[in-house]
Amino acid sequence: MAHLVLIRHGKSEWNKLGKWTGHVDIGLVEEGVNEARHAAHAIKDIPIDCAFISDLKRAQETFVQICDALDKPDMKNVIDPALKERHYGIYTGKNKWEVQKEIGEEAFQKLRRGWDVVIPEGETLKDVYARVVPYYEKNIKPLLLHGKNLMVVAHGNSLRALVKHLENIPDDKIAELEIGTGEVYCYEFDKGGKIIGKTIRAANPNKLKV
Repeated sequence: MAHLVLIRHGKSEWNKLGKWTGHVDIGLVEEGVNEARHAAHAIKDIPIDCAFISDLKRAQETFVQICDALDKPDMKNVIDPALKERHYGIYTGKNKWEVQKEIGEEAFQKLRRGWDVVIPEGETLKDVYARVVPYYEKNIKPLLLHGKNLMVVAHGNSLRALVKHLENIPDDKIAELEIGTGEVYCYEFDKGGKIIGKTIRAANPNKLKV
């Protein structure tokens, strides 16, 4: 049996301010550091063979805190831009709650969580899926099939894209999936690569606010 552990980075400076961050390289706040360490304690029963990490600072800082909390400073890891957050284009740096007031709740939810809702100069979730899933299939899945326990430290939308693939979530249902900062999704796979179990650990009760 193999495990795949998906962890969203801890709260960043712009998460705290309610800003769309996307590809901007923003670090963690103290609360985010604590979330990362809490996530680490939630997976201490799973010996991780290798971690795959987004190339953005907030994901890498989360990984460092996880390794420190687990006392595993030399954990094997791979950093790749394929796992980075969705690019928010013209909305980058804008306060999402102010945008919500401007465009209304329905349009806001489609923009924030929809599958193929275009942002000028940015990416849709479908675009994110198109880079995350091939990376997973080529670099991560083969190791799972060899029984390795793997961890992915990434972002709300890159992880949502991967979960959509893993759980075969329909396009019109993906907007219902929200992954909070510091949350952990743990999947168990059999030898044939079939998911036989899933748990959500270190659940974030404030996930709708980030």
